[in-house]
Amino acid sequence: MMMKTIAFRPRRWLASTALSALFMATAPAFAVTPADTLVEGFAIDDIITMDPGEAFELSTAEVDANIYDLLVRFDLADTSKVKGDLAESWAVSDDRLTYTFKLKPNLKFASGNPITAQDVAWSFERLIKLDKSPAFIIGQFGLTGDNVTEKAKAVGPDTFVFTVDKPYAPSFVLDCLASGVASVVDKKLVLEHVKPATPSDDYKYDNDFGNDWLKTHTAGSGPFQLREWRANEAVVMDRNDSYWGEKAKLTRVIYRHMKESSAQRLALEAGDIDVARNLDPNDLESVAKNGNIAITSAPKGTVYYIGLNQKNEKLARPEVRQAFKYLIDYDAIGSTLIKGTGEIHQTFLPKGVLGELDENPFKLDVAKAKALLENAGLKDGFSVTMDVRSTQPVTGIAESIQQTAGEAGIKIEIVPGDDKQTLTKYRARNHDIYIGQWGQDYFDPNSNAQTFASNPSNSDDSKNQTLAWRNAWDLPELTKETEAALLEKDSTKRAAMYRDLQKDVLDTSPFAFLYQQIEVAGLRSIVKGLKLGPSFDTNFVGNVSKE
Repeated sequence: MMMKTIAFRPRRWLASTALSALFMATAPAFAVTPADTLVEGFAIDDIITMDPGEAFELSTAEVDANIYDLLVRFDLADTSKVKGDLAESWAVSDDRLTYTFKLKPNLKFASGNPITAQDVAWSFERLIKLDKSPAFIIGQFGLTGDNVTEKAKAVGPDTFVFTVDKPYAPSFVLDCLASGVASVVDKKLVLEHVKPATPSDDYKYDNDFGNDWLKTHTAGSGPFQLREWRANEAVVMDRNDSYWGEKAKLTRVIYRHMKESSAQRLALEAGDIDVARNLDPNDLESVAKNGNIAITSAPKGTVYYIGLNQKNEKLARPEVRQAFKYLIDYDAIGSTLIKGTGEIHQTFLPKGVLGELDENPFKLDVAKAKALLENAGLKDGFSVTMDVRSTQPVTGIAESIQQTAGEAGIKIEIVPGDDKQTLTKYRARNHDIYIGQWGQDYFDPNSNAQTFASNPSNSDDSKNQTLAWRNAWDLPELTKETEAALLEKDSTKRAAMYRDLQKDVLDTSPFAFLYQQIEVAGLRSIVKGLKLGPSFDTNFVGNVSKE
């Protein structure tokens, strides 16, 4: 699908440079990267939209984090804290229901328009009224289309007031405001591109709040701005010279879509890219021996799992759910497919989060799995499909599970596809088995507990489409326990509640957790300042330079 482009410069300019090879599907590589440009080889086939009010994919979150600003951001030196981004200061009322933010002076968007509290308020309004997948992160504080203009409002040019429905722990509220869904958009610019709603649209209001335009454009104030996105080809960001903070060191950053680890390695060694983001263990080991290439890594709050759709009558049987957890060769996966890039981890909270449960009770045990299948009335096994993103290590993990499940009589047909294809099918609950990854939306245990252990409504038209919902797992008691943990004031008690939730999910859920990601990148020695963050939306490139 060809996407629209932003006319910052004539298209002939792009064609006249070596960068034009990025957009030629037949071109194997291009010349050594320009001195003012960072080129990253990265699997970005999950990108569906650039709109921060709609995007819920890992690659988009990284791009948008470099383009949009927030009221507050996580302090990367201590992710239990937040620090001001657009907000110079903030105060919380004694009843913990009202949050008042004072903006920094002289802020500007990339367009040159001034940033005001009205832009912040309208960003919250469009998020809630669009009501796309990530809206629940802010909507959970009692915001609806009917009350958002009162709950999130400007009370002056530089003062924004946010009112919540319950006395949540302030750290939890601020953590949610530090997620990409709370990105502040340029109201004046976006309103110039609003499209009236048509009968075929699913918008509840008379316009799309610029959603169609923002799918392929951006309206932020961060250190970069989007130049172009071409699906399954590249994302190009230009430096925002109007940025209110420290200007980015490089003129341009390019994410070049490359799915295969071997292709990234070869391009990195040849100097065709500066950074390789998806190296598998073998290629990682190879480039580590190259004196011109350095390796950087960071543990990520991202967990990989398989989800069993409970709409499938066979997969919904408790014994079958449990059997699958004994049909995964965790040791082999850990020592080969994710060596150096992940660590076996079988609970939904990643290490380093309040209430983490560092237990890995499951091992490959085909005999035990067979006994469970027999108890479920499925002694002879059955056939299912597994939707898989066609990239490593996911494909290798799928093939491993296909083999070990086959030993117990379960025949798995692997259905490969681009990430946006498999995600779309998964979000519609049309899968049997899905291999997915989930990155924290914010550094609080509720981010993962809410999606894996909560499903307020299991109906197909539910507004809160958690991962439990996607797998049609109806769990009213655990949903109540998740809500109770969210409101617990005592951190010690709250941590214990999350450990109990994880034990319940281990025992009864349709999820089999595989590993926690360690993100690794190979980079040319000329690249300086590249540091991977603890989450998918904290990989910032403003400080990166090249020598």
